[in-house]
Parts: sequence; C-alpha cells; structure tokens
Amino acid sequence: IGLPYCSHESSAPKPPGPPDAPEPEDFVYGEDEFVLQGVAWPGAAPSRFDRALLGAWQDRMARGLFRYRLGELPTRVLPGAMGLVAQLNPQRATERRPPQAIRSLTQPFDPRQFNFTRIRPGEVLLRLRRRTGGDPPPLDRVLVAINVSPLERGHVLLLPEPALGLPQALTPQLLRFGLEAVLLSAQPGFRVGFNSLGASASVNHLHLHAFYLAHPLRVESAPAEPLLPERGLALLRDVPAPALLFYAAGADLRGLAEAVCGLAGGLAARGLAYNAFATRGAPPAGGAAAPGLRVLLWPRRPSFEPEPEAGAVPAAALCELAGYLPLPAAAAFRALSEAEALRALRRPLLPEPELRRLAAELLPPPGTAGRRPDT
Repeated sequence: IGLPYCSHESSAPKPPGPPDAPEPEDFVYGEDEFVLQGVAWPGAAPSRFDRALLGAWQDRMARGLFRYRLGELPTRVLPGAMGLVAQLNPQRATERRPPQAIRSLTQPFDPRQFNFTRIRPGEVLLRLRRRTGGDPPPLDRVLVAINVSPLERGHVLLLPEPALGLPQALTPQLLRFGLEAVLLSAQPGFRVGFNSLGASASVNHLHLHAFYLAHPLRVESAPAEPLLPERGLALLRDVPAPALLFYAAGADLRGLAEAVCGLAGGLAARGLAYNAFATRGAPPAGGAAAPGLRVLLWPRRPSFEPEPEAGAVPAAALCELAGYLPLPAAAAFRALSEAEALRALRRPLLPEPELRRLAAELLPPPGTAGRRPDT
C-alpha cells in the first residue's frame, strides 16, 4: 500500500511463537491525536495509530494467522471518467469463509453460526479505548481484529464486545469509533465501511471493515448537490454509485454518527438495505482539498440470494460502490470496462427520485417533523 513500515515499541514484530501468543495492545487515544490538517496524497508519515495497526497486522501475517499470504496485488485504474480502481485478488474468492445465509433485514444473531466470539485471541490487534472523563460511554471500547481473508494490507474489522451478540445493524456508538479511527490515521487511503444484512454482509455479527488503499477515489472529491443543508445532507451524483452524503469538517463526530445511523435505521424500517463508507474528503461543494470527513450511504433493495460465483463483473458491496473493485478472475481484471462495472454497481441501487423522496421523509428539516405537507 505504499506505507513505510515503522516500528512501535508495543506493536513491533515479535519472535515466532504459538499462533495465539500475541497480546492485543490497549490503544488509548484522545481527540488531541486526531490528524485534522495536512493529510493529502501520496500520504505523510504514519501516525501512532497507523504504526500500531500496521505493525501488529504484519506480525500476524508473519505468524500465519491469515488464510493466505498477501503479496503485492496487480492494480489498474480503468479508463474513463470515474477512475475505478480494479485489483486482482483471486485468493480471497477461493479461501474466504463461505458467507452466511441471510434471510431478512431483522435476522437475529445466531450463536450457532460463525461469529466473532470464535476468533483466535491472536487475531485481535488492538483494543481501541477513547480517553474520557467521568463515566465511560455505553460502548467504551472496540476491538481491532484482522480480516483473515484480507482485501489489502491493513484490512481489519472493528468489533464491539463480541459477547454482546449484536446483529449486523449499524449503531452510532460503533460508527463513531470508525470515524475516529479515520481521523487517527495520517493516511488518506485509510477508509471504513459497513455492509448491512441484504447488502453483502457475510456475517450477522456487528462489525465495520477498515482498510488501507493507496489510491484516491472519486467519491472523496466529487461535488455534491445540497439536499437538506440544515441537516448536513447532500446528494453525490457524479460518482460510480450515486449516494446520500453527510459531511463533517471538525472532530465532533457524535452528531454525525447519530445522523447517519438515524437515516440508516429509517431505511431498515422501510425494508431497505444499505451500505456505508467513511473517508477523508472535500467539502460537499467539491475541490482538491480534503479537510473533513465524508460518510456515504447507499440505500438499496435487499437481496437474500447466495452470492454468485466469481464472474466477469464486480459485486456491489461497500468497496465496489465507492469505486474500489477487488476482482477474483484475471480475465475480468484485464478486460473489465468502466461501462460494464457501472451497470453492475448501480443495478441494486434506488433511482435518484426515490433517494430524494426518502431523504425528505426520513430527515425532514428541523421543526417540520410530523407536520402535514399542506400546513
């Protein structure tokens, strides 16, 4: 991913030993560690968070805790206006755990299915703890664990306490941790995302994905059309997959997480699935600067069919919708066109008029909630 390896006194590679030997680091942080300025391509020196995460991740790779060794992956940018980043990763398709059968948006957590209480202790890299005064919040930590079938170097999962048995429905507490992780990284290529049930989630146990990708994506700089400016909501249109966009310029992320999850909960209540993606990006008006956070939300019709076998077109999960296309087949990697990819990505999404209507109904302007349209 183009990041230099830097040692960190508590996360440097350890001598070979039993696979479950490494202890996760308690990574305690405060808002003073958020990197709010100077993050631009091709990236700066890694932050303390980057060093801890990547050092521990490389250590677990050396210990053989992944399903395959991840080398340099062939990568190309597809010709076209969208700048789609295609990457060949056949091992993920053949070695990953088969996705669980998902049958509804409200499917409860099932302890009999694979879940994150079953991961080996050595798979946990960090325990993220927010430094706070007074009583701890309801969710006072999250675990950072390797994805054993990684998309890229540094691909991890953010997990609330696994023993809680929470189903895969996004919560403000977990999303806030994810947004803060983006700000703790000094790398513009560190992103966080979420697949709901019915939208490519493969495990019904609450988790976020996070990964490093050393390529800018169009969703981070494309201008957006204001929808509900007073609620911080815009429509991102000229991107691979049109999305609802929230934006925050500073470090106060609780309100942003609550707004995103409020809208996501409203979608689920109407029988819709969704994907979410958080990244550093320009203000909604666009431009080259990247001073804040963009959170994209893609409402979609749910699908409960088994994932298709590896084919010639990309899936439509959080990475692909953002413009990053992991592909399992060499033929597709070499021949895929932008037009083919866009057709596949946009097929499950809602049309733009429906996006506008949902935004108006689920996030009405302040002071108008519950009012009749004719008053």
